Amino acid sequence: MEPSGKKIYVIHENDDWTAHLTARLVELGLPFETWHLDEGAVNLAEAPPEGVFYNRMSASSHTRGHRYAPELTGAVLDWLEFHGRTVLNGSRALSLELSKVKQYTALEQFGIKTPRTIAVVGKDNICSAAKQIGFPLITKHNRAGKGLGVHLFHTEQALADYVNNFFEDSIDGITLLQQYISPPQQFITRAEFIGGKYLYSVRVRTDDGFELCPADACQIHDAFCPVGSHSSAEHQGQPKFEIVENPHTELLMKYEQFLRANHIDVAGIEFIEDAAGNLYTYDVNTNTNYNSDAETKANQFAMLELARLLAKRLAAETSVADSEQ
Repeated sequence: MEPSGKKIYVIHENDDWTAHLTARLVELGLPFETWHLDEGAVNLAEAPPEGVFYNRMSASSHTRGHRYAPELTGAVLDWLEFHGRTVLNGSRALSLELSKVKQYTALEQFGIKTPRTIAVVGKDNICSAAKQIGFPLITKHNRAGKGLGVHLFHTEQALADYVNNFFEDSIDGITLLQQYISPPQQFITRAEFIGGKYLYSVRVRTDDGFELCPADACQIHDAFCPVGSHSSAEHQGQPKFEIVENPHTELLMKYEQFLRANHIDVAGIEFIEDAAGNLYTYDVNTNTNYNSDAETKANQFAMLELARLLAKRLAAETSVADSEQ
């Protein structure tokens, strides 16, 4: 992390998920550097370089062998913020990325309804805690991403069989038991925000299960990610991901307020609607990805908008520096 000229710095741990952004930065002729923080060192006695920093650290980094990448990123973000650097998706965003418990409590502060949830440590406590939720319910990892640990259980016996024979613990040791929301149609909606402002919504079909990562890299590398051309929805002529109109303007306004209060610049927020029309928000992804097929069809390109936002922030940094000379 040697000091350099003023530029954009992209903090991440997954080249596949970052390539689409860097391609846009190249397209716009912007100076940038990527910091792949799977490991490294931070010299707190030195000042960081000048520029604009964008954090794309993922809660699922441990699934790619980068167990302590979020912890290193947390140290880097503290260092950057101490020195007053411009950081998009800073330490508060990372904190929410790494804990669904933090997400849900923060969302509820803005009147955003979340599913009933119990956080459990120790698998021996899961079945007894489940009685407070009732069935059907789902389990999920508190520190997750990519649908990690998400399983649907219709009966107490099915949950007990899972806990006794197939249980997989969250990387932070916290398993969530959550009310299952049964939608009248098999899809969820993901609202995308850039610069804290609403950009578009994508409808994601859930016919093939819970792992809803929209990244193009999933189509290549993750056989369990229901994104590519082999999903049952696409076999029926229905795209897995589709950009759609979002009629829930009040909810979108609350999302923007939530993002602003928590200093989150870029995010994808997922919600689901039950048969009675109630909306439940269940995931805030501050390392959001986009599906190229859906964007091409809609002629909307989030990574391009993000690159333009970074260019604007960099220009503002340069302008301030010029005025101080």
